[in-house]
Amino acid sequence: MNEDLAEMPLEDDIAGEEEVVEETVPVPRSLVPHLSETAVLLDIDGTLLDLMPTPREVWVPPGLSKTLNRLLQRTNGALALVSGRSLNDIDLIFAPDQFPAVGGHGAEMRIEPDSEAVAAHAPPMDKELKRRLAAIAKLSPGILLEDKGYSLALHYRLAPHAEKAIYAAVSLIRADLPNAPIEVLPGKCVCEIKHSGFTKASGVRELMTREPFKGRRPFFIGDDVTDESVFAIMPDLDGLAFSVGRRAKGVAGHFDAPSDVREFLTHLLDDERDAPLP
Repeated sequence: MNEDLAEMPLEDDIAGEEEVVEETVPVPRSLVPHLSETAVLLDIDGTLLDLMPTPREVWVPPGLSKTLNRLLQRTNGALALVSGRSLNDIDLIFAPDQFPAVGGHGAEMRIEPDSEAVAAHAPPMDKELKRRLAAIAKLSPGILLEDKGYSLALHYRLAPHAEKAIYAAVSLIRADLPNAPIEVLPGKCVCEIKHSGFTKASGVRELMTREPFKGRRPFFIGDDVTDESVFAIMPDLDGLAFSVGRRAKGVAGHFDAPSDVREFLTHLLDDERDAPLP
């Protein structure tokens, strides 16, 4: 875990930018000194969970659900998963546990573990457009289609040779429908297309206006291009962001792998200053 984050560079470069400013980042209990004043926001795939060949193969390592439940308790409910997955999909992965979450890249939100999900002003994707995009999966065996309701993802981890063909096909559809309100999100062996009216950042902004998140300092960890919109708004919310597996622009540091994130989260619970009084 990057030497327990005791000495971690400030990451301020991405995709060709080489400049890295060296800066010491505190260990967990200094980085997040008071869980009672913090909102812990966590991406799932590639951040909490290791990436797998297909989305359905991800699994929750032993102890992670216990750690998340303890953090939920210690933050008085101000812990949320922030994912491109739908809330239903998130619940299936972490079953039987449920957590507050922003799902569908900001399309859905659940404020409390047992509360009803609410749509965050997100219209579903046009059915005809979705049909045309789904047909791209026929370009090659190994391309996996994932319909998330508010978005559609084309996974090519099992067909890496098809990457250029997938993006070329998406570009042709966008050129044919220039007024379609869609956004293309390149990810780790995935091309995702969603409605342009919402993002993870818009979902997080909305979440931070609701109790128990309101008035807290957000601490966000993410790994992918889709998380960059949240990295960008952390200064506006007086928050901190960390990336995973790469050096991302605008973050305070980075973790090498999801296993390091999981270890870090367990260390957050070591600070007895936030422990309940006997």
